[in-house]
Amino acid sequence: MLLQREVQDPGIGFVTLTRVKVSPDLQMVRVFYTLIGDDKAKRETAKALERATPFLRRQIGARVRLRRVPEIRFEFDRSVEHQDRIEQILLDLEAERQSRAAADPEQAAENARETVDAPDEKDSDDTDDGLDEPKK
Repeated sequence: MLLQREVQDPGIGFVTLTRVKVSPDLQMVRVFYTLIGDDKAKRETAKALERATPFLRRQIGARVRLRRVPEIRFEFDRSVEHQDRIEQILLDLEAERQSRAAADPEQAAENARETVDAPDEKDSDDTDDGLDEPKK
């Protein structure tokens, strides 16, 4: 809420806070964020968040009863970029699979038939030798 409503720095654009990690002794807070934009926007936002940090510490100190207000460090969250990259790789693999199937429809049909029409395997012991066991 502080970033959204009280920080008046125009350098802070469309920032989304993704997670917050607090040290066990409550002395350090790492705030992870992501944003929409290019590398220039990322650099400007990082600088703006750094400029806003003292203001945010004062506001948190006024609202939270702690002996010492924790240090705040903003870090760009790269996990979202990694997730997007993995998703793109999976989409590329699926597109390649579909293009191969479209390029060689006979092979794709053959593979589909083999999967559906696989013959049932029979045991070699199923032969009728005329010797029936007596029924109980």
